[in-house]
Amino acid sequence: MIGVPESHRGWTFVTNHARVLAAIADDPNARIRDIAAHCRLTERAVQRIISDLEQDGYLSHTRDGRTNTYRIESDKVLRHPAEAGLTVASLLSLLVQDEAHRTGEAEARPDEASRAG
Repeated sequence: MIGVPESHRGWTFVTNHARVLAAIADDPNARIRDIAAHCRLTERAVQRIISDLEQDGYLSHTRDGRTNTYRIESDKVLRHPAEAGLTVASLLSLLVQDEAHRTGEAEARPDEASRAG
């Protein structure tokens, strides 16, 4: 994938759960293999994260043949007390917007990029 950094050691600002959720928001029909590659995680880690998110009601899926279609509960409130009142939608609005910039959407609209800087 172009523009995706190599694996990283040490702490990061965004959790793996948030990364997986953002990848699903970007493509609700994404395969676990593709989510794992995008997030630089193992498939097993992505499976565990999806299970966590489903168990706590942040995510659900329907199966159509061999394809899963994920549904994010965007009105659900984030878990940590420091984010009390913030919803999944507010988190994703930051992460998905950032994803659009990383994949070159900003380059396609140079007038907006020039206003930002």
